Amino acid sequence: MLTRRLIVCLDVTGGRVVKGVNFVGLRDVGDPVALATRYEAEGADEITFLDISASAEDRATLLDVARRTAERLFIPLTIGGGVRTADDVARALRAGADKVSLNSAMVADPSVLTACADRFGAQCVVASIDAKLDEQGRWRVWTHGGRTRTALEAVAWAQECVERGAGEVLLTSIDRDGARTGYDLALMHAVSSRVAAPVIASGGAGNAQHVVDVLAEGHADAALVAGILHDTVTTVGALKDAMRASGLVVR
Repeated sequence: MLTRRLIVCLDVTGGRVVKGVNFVGLRDVGDPVALATRYEAEGADEITFLDISASAEDRATLLDVARRTAERLFIPLTIGGGVRTADDVARALRAGADKVSLNSAMVADPSVLTACADRFGAQCVVASIDAKLDEQGRWRVWTHGGRTRTALEAVAWAQECVERGAGEVLLTSIDRDGARTGYDLALMHAVSSRVAAPVIASGGAGNAQHVVDVLAEGHADAALVAGILHDTVTTVGALKDAMRASGLVVR
């Protein structure tokens, strides 16, 4: 059986970790370096840093934060936000990232994704997709931190991203983000059943059962969690224990 991963997400802006609901109403929850090292000690499989403001100033701060964090982490670190070119990916990898996620830039120019995969390998490239149901009940791709709607359909776009070389798909339900009502299982399954790359489920974790549910029955290969850890609703250890108790193979 495949090992299922628990990934902790740190949304960073201005050098601080923040959290909101449906991508808005952000509040400060702590220092990224301190939180990353704490979650690793608790048993997280990976850490993901996302610069959600993606301004040039914040992006430089994030690279500095990533560098300081990578010096202390032994688990994989993914960083993203404001990554526009293969050279940006190179800078992130030099700062200590193991993987780099692309979102808005690859929507604007899909060849960027191919160039990054060709230059650094698929294992370094994560296609980050933010999806939201439209009026017709279809999942549309949104960019720029959930502020810009596109004409892309999420499942088809995920397929194209993997075909272009993405090694993983980080799939976030904007509708479920921060709501703690559970992951969008239909969205996760729709994508994971159509792509060959691993799918990381994001948006909606409210308790351990939600994590177990999205990792069972082929919905996703990894679960991303954030708010319930930042607010001490639960711990990484408790989530991993629930995963093991359900029969999932974990690290």
